[in-house]
Amino acid sequence: MKIDINRKIENNSLPNNMYKIIIVDDDIEIIKSLYIHLKDTGYNLTSVTDSIDAIEKVRNEHFDLMILDFNMPKINGSEVIEEIRKFNKELYILLFAEHKELLSSIDIIRQLDIQGYCEKENDFDQLFLLIQYGIKSVAQMNLIKSINSELQESKEMLEKAYLETIETLRYTVEAKDYYTRGHSDRVSDYSVLIGKKMNLSDEDIEKLHIGGLFHDIGKIGIPDEILLKNDSLTTEEYSEIKKHASIGAHILSNATLFKELIPIVKYHHERYDGKGYPENLKGENIPLLARITSVADTFDAMMSKRSYRNALSLEHIKQELKNCSGNQLDPNIVPIFLDILENEYDKVKEIQNKY
Repeated sequence: MKIDINRKIENNSLPNNMYKIIIVDDDIEIIKSLYIHLKDTGYNLTSVTDSIDAIEKVRNEHFDLMILDFNMPKINGSEVIEEIRKFNKELYILLFAEHKELLSSIDIIRQLDIQGYCEKENDFDQLFLLIQYGIKSVAQMNLIKSINSELQESKEMLEKAYLETIETLRYTVEAKDYYTRGHSDRVSDYSVLIGKKMNLSDEDIEKLHIGGLFHDIGKIGIPDEILLKNDSLTTEEYSEIKKHASIGAHILSNATLFKELIPIVKYHHERYDGKGYPENLKGENIPLLARITSVADTFDAMMSKRSYRNALSLEHIKQELKNCSGNQLDPNIVPIFLDILENEYDKVKEIQNKY
């Protein structure tokens, strides 16, 4: 059986009315306003004003996306999420809160298993952007599940289609952001160089290769006006960018063939000192392959010319890597990569010339 990936992507573009969104808010006026503003989108909308009823509705019906009020009576939004995640890991959840609620509870909100949050505003512009990109993420997740289901028929077919599937989905992101294309390829190859230098198994080397190609797939869920912005990002925009790691992990979470890549995708922005994202993991609590990818990712970011700065010199980069060792980056991996830069730079140049 041959799988036509491009045709599957085309067929995966469902009409909006096939996507079910549940709105959970105890304020009926908010619900009415959302219905009015969303009526032209064509999404299949359901609303619930009771948090406990919302949990049971999600338990008994399929929904693609939930818009959830943070300050709900009976049990609040964070408790609703906790209960839902006990039986549903797939639902794409956007938390909706008043400005003062966000300010006072932002640390709690960031620890929740959600894909986004935003402030309640009269025009709902930010929410609509998050809904739009949330539905895109849901579509990609559905595609992966569909492919995975078909590939279960044969291990040989699974292996044959593995790279094709990843490449096809990766191109979805690359079509948005040209930088991501060459960057992902180089991060993949640099990670493999490090892994081989560390004498990792062939299986781990392959995970580094594929994980590097796929590490920024979550950027499909970031609005273009933020992802492609030439100027410096605001604090709010940077918070949106940081969501790409969790979004990427969510996209891959339901496909068996991708499950071993999730730690790389989700944790490649964690810092060795525990000040990274999305979960503030520290030291060796960060998966090894994610720590390797982080070194490769950091190196390529400094080597790349961006709209707001030129590429840094190699000597400058070496010093920055040393400066980052033990705080941002694993102090055991940085020296290994520095050794590659010192003694095997021809391999690094070959990668740069290739992409």
